[in-house]
Amino acid sequence: MWTWLFRNMTELGSRKWLSRTTGRLAKSRASRGFIPRFARTYGIRTEEAEKALDEYATLNDFFTRRLKPGMRVIDDSPDAVASPVDALVTGAGFIKEGTMLGIKGQDYTVDELLNRSPRTGNYLNGYYAVLYLSPTDYHRIHAPVDGTIIEREHLPGRVYPVNEFGLTRMTRVLSRNERLVTYMSHGSSELAVVKVGALNVSSIQYTEPQREQVAKGDELAYFEFGSTVVLLFEDDSFIPRKDLAVGLKVRMGEKLGQLAP
Repeated sequence: MWTWLFRNMTELGSRKWLSRTTGRLAKSRASRGFIPRFARTYGIRTEEAEKALDEYATLNDFFTRRLKPGMRVIDDSPDAVASPVDALVTGAGFIKEGTMLGIKGQDYTVDELLNRSPRTGNYLNGYYAVLYLSPTDYHRIHAPVDGTIIEREHLPGRVYPVNEFGLTRMTRVLSRNERLVTYMSHGSSELAVVKVGALNVSSIQYTEPQREQVAKGDELAYFEFGSTVVLLFEDDSFIPRKDLAVGLKVRMGEKLGQLAP
């Protein structure tokens, strides 16, 4: 009964207009007073923030904060893939004939996630990693490798929650929510950085100016409130670190694995 009730409440709450309303509130001057309480509630490490709390004009400004220089160490090994975000790993494994198995008990297809992109065929037997950002986390998204941006795509969709309830009780939310996909090349390898919107996310924003050549650790985009990044690697192109599994907490810049020779 409760699952049915929460599912239907979530369906009603997943409308874009509601997220826009929440976004407008978070961007209003009136939201400034909520910043200290928000930081305390979620245990945010305010000492890492680029500015003092009273220097942020709105709650959204604080949520999309940058960090002080040196707060994250980028793994500089040439073929290392760095985590693009601070996150909890909620899914990881090899893709089986186009299917990502057992993400919180549900199977996803690459075709769905990429909205039937012509590039889907590159990832049918590759590797995936699902990285969930909670409200506690730093919410800017960075390049996982040195490389070239070869395509950007906006995929319209809903704004279901991507937390534990959303992933387990809703139907394949990662493929139904709004997404921004960045396709990158590194040498002969291609990978996809799929940024998934979520409930009460007013938008996903690219960092300006947008560049075609990026270095590992460069900013790509940021979430306005919490969400998820899905990394997709081409067939036979990625070797994960041995402990890359559900439940692992990673920080931006930390090594997730390496690209195969």
